[in-house]
Amino acid sequence: MQISIHLGAHCTDDDQLVKSLLKNSGALAKRGVAVPGPGRYRGLLADALVKLQGARADNDTQDMLLDAFIDQSDIRRLVLGHKNFLGAPHRSIEHNQLYHLAQRNSAWMRNLFANHEVSFFIGIRNPATFVPAILNDLPAPARDPLLAQLDPRGLFWSDALHAIRDANPTTPITVWCNEDTPLLWPEIMQIISGVDEDLPLRGTLDILRPIMNPDGFERMHDYLTQTEIPSHAQRRRVIATFLEKYALPDEIEQEIDLPGWTEDLIDDLTEAYDEDMNEIVQIPSVHLLIA
Repeated sequence: MQISIHLGAHCTDDDQLVKSLLKNSGALAKRGVAVPGPGRYRGLLADALVKLQGARADNDTQDMLLDAFIDQSDIRRLVLGHKNFLGAPHRSIEHNQLYHLAQRNSAWMRNLFANHEVSFFIGIRNPATFVPAILNDLPAPARDPLLAQLDPRGLFWSDALHAIRDANPTTPITVWCNEDTPLLWPEIMQIISGVDEDLPLRGTLDILRPIMNPDGFERMHDYLTQTEIPSHAQRRRVIATFLEKYALPDEIEQEIDLPGWTEDLIDDLTEAYDEDMNEIVQIPSVHLLIA
């Protein structure tokens, strides 16, 4: 079995990837791809992870999990996703690291399906906006201690990805920047489901609708459905053009209001994030999707 595991991160697509893929569950099943609803597997996975504590699942346990998630006998690929696979939201910036539990949690998840071919997928986000988004979702008693211990200049996604790679040396990892997600969405859906471009997928514009003026979104939708666009690159250029004209500023621009977070700091974090991409592409078996 090929098992695609979407590891998050928090404050990226907010489960939209699973929702969009579920729109295609019937068509994907005909291609041998199972996309079970989250309620069907997240509780069982959590129970199994707690029970095994990182130990390799035996054959019976692996078979039990797959039987619980899959209805058809001809399924060759299973897609699972949860933004908490690498830890709860507050864990994502604890100890002045991005996902300090990434090494342990990814290995535990991998060992649940030790007999199978597992691939990891993760969307990452500029720490300059990721940290405020995480903190804004936390109650003040949890937020203030995290902010007090944090030096955001020490946060690098490459550290988390190195940790995942060290714990899972043979597991491929596909990464994309959340900032590019609106342009990459169809490719992300295809790659994680393992289907060819000849299968038209529903939901390939889902990530765009909330961030665009409704009239502009409909214009873009009509253009994309009525125009033959021969390549992903050309499609991305079309979407970028419509976004430039019709994107909703409040949805794509985040106001950052944290103590001590100056414009200079935000610029420094953004520059470091861009430079971190150079490190990420050097990590073995890590594939960075680029818009």
